[in-house]
Amino acid sequence: FSSVTSVLNMAIFKDRFVLEDLIQELKKRSAALSFGPLQSNGHISVQGSFPAMKLLRDFLLLKAKSLPEKDKGEKSESHQRPRRSLQQRRLTTETSHSPRGAEGEKQMVVLDTDIYRYMKYFCPSTFQGTDGVVISDVTDGDITTVYIEKAGSRSNAEQVSRAKEKIENGSLKLHDVLRKERIRFEEQSGDQKRRYKRACESLKTRHPSVVVISYDTHIDVIGSSSEVFKFIKAV
Repeated sequence: FSSVTSVLNMAIFKDRFVLEDLIQELKKRSAALSFGPLQSNGHISVQGSFPAMKLLRDFLLLKAKSLPEKDKGEKSESHQRPRRSLQQRRLTTETSHSPRGAEGEKQMVVLDTDIYRYMKYFCPSTFQGTDGVVISDVTDGDITTVYIEKAGSRSNAEQVSRAKEKIENGSLKLHDVLRKERIRFEEQSGDQKRRYKRACESLKTRHPSVVVISYDTHIDVIGSSSEVFKFIKAV
């Protein structure tokens, strides 16, 4: 939930754009992000909030889609980044309203998995779709990718965009509010683990605004800073 740092490989764009001009465009679009110097190999370091980084990533993906297939293939490895570096996705307004069929029929939003779980617990309807929209998700560790697409021939791109915008707005509101604390079981016996889990279960009704997720090795508690603190103290 804090600041994210990423190293972007801008070399994929060097044959189609003047990189210095492209970086200036990124800076104007992403005023909340801090950019380092552009390296000779096309790499540049970027730091900022999770939502702002997601917005930047999708603007770059939109740019990349305009490149010839040959250019994409040569640099395809640049998109295969470690899991935490993938915390950079939010489709831009330009993508949302693209007139091309594929863009309007299916879109996706990448969320922090903890935010996704909190939203799904308290606002399940956000991910249930409608008569015209099908919503699915794939979780990969810290990142959950949510896919929004048309449900049938009578559906339209506007329904997809509205569903996507609802998910984005919900996640943005929670980004600066949510905190997570972890109760670890590193040196605890099986009986102690069960006691902790029973305590968490019994306290849920007294702390209805937190999400408690139990694993074999730990328990995650997600919610506002004050509510998480109260819950952990009670446990």
